[in-house]
Amino acid sequence: MAVTRIDLLERNPRKRVLIAGGAGFLGCHLSDRLMEAGHYVICLDNLSTGQSSNIEHLLGHPHFTFIAHDIVEPIPMLGRVDQIYNLACPASPQFYQSDPIQTLKTNFMGALNLLHVAENNRARILQSSTSEVYGDPAISPQSETYFGNVNTMGPRSCYDEGKRVVEALFREYRLQRGVSVRIARIFNTYGPRMSPEDGRVVSNFVVQALAGNDLTVYGDGSQTRSFCYVDDLITGLIALMEAPDTVHDPVNLGNPCEFTILELAQTVIDTLKAPSGIRFMDLPVDDPLQRRPDIGRARKVLGWAPQISLREGLARTIPYFVERLSQPSGTTLVAE
Repeated sequence: MAVTRIDLLERNPRKRVLIAGGAGFLGCHLSDRLMEAGHYVICLDNLSTGQSSNIEHLLGHPHFTFIAHDIVEPIPMLGRVDQIYNLACPASPQFYQSDPIQTLKTNFMGALNLLHVAENNRARILQSSTSEVYGDPAISPQSETYFGNVNTMGPRSCYDEGKRVVEALFREYRLQRGVSVRIARIFNTYGPRMSPEDGRVVSNFVVQALAGNDLTVYGDGSQTRSFCYVDDLITGLIALMEAPDTVHDPVNLGNPCEFTILELAQTVIDTLKAPSGIRFMDLPVDDPLQRRPDIGRARKVLGWAPQISLREGLARTIPYFVERLSQPSGTTLVAE
């Protein structure tokens, strides 16, 4: 039987949950869901790519604490922590490639610091890994047993290899120190509260179409992606966190419905009834030509599969961009 939001909310006793990257796209949605369930959320974020506007509605709530902090530095004393979600790393190429050394440090040193917190608190910790560990895959769909095809010397390697080494680090902390770990390999996710400047394909297309501009397609548009709506992804993350300790190997979380980039562009244009055309540009180095998750493991061990179609997800996402683009930027947060 498929897992649902209500199932997850009803089965969880109240916990103190640390979310690294809690002001980011995924982190803010996760904060909302956990607080809806009655948990106490501690949000760590240095706001390098996270947005203050994402969590403004939570400030002042007695069950929410925001701390401005870079997880590359030792984690401050937080009191008891029951669960940790590590979502702290830029996921858009334009951001993680702008400072590759910092990206690598955020992945490895940040994970190491959070694993220390998990070990000291006997807390369960979930790592947000990525489909990028598969590189430009030679097989499709990609299952968790596929070792990948990653260029370790390419412009994307700071992110790809950073995530791969963290998976190895989590494995060793489980085996050598008994830490309860979870690893989610997240595929393309979209939805409200993505930054208009995010640089990833869904936000790019929606922003361009709303402006009446041509949509920028890299390469010939035949490359594929699988797009998961954020609500589905958050349900998957919580289900993975709550799974038994036998579920310690990586689990793919994504939508197995595969679309070419040209199909996505046309869907956005049709949904918005935009006058936009398509402008082709050179494909970036090492940009994967195919992305499609095999979610057999998630179905089996979590009872999870996405429920929201691309058209429905876009219909839920576009109004956010319409409102966001008509408003000034959010205010600056003051850390506790």
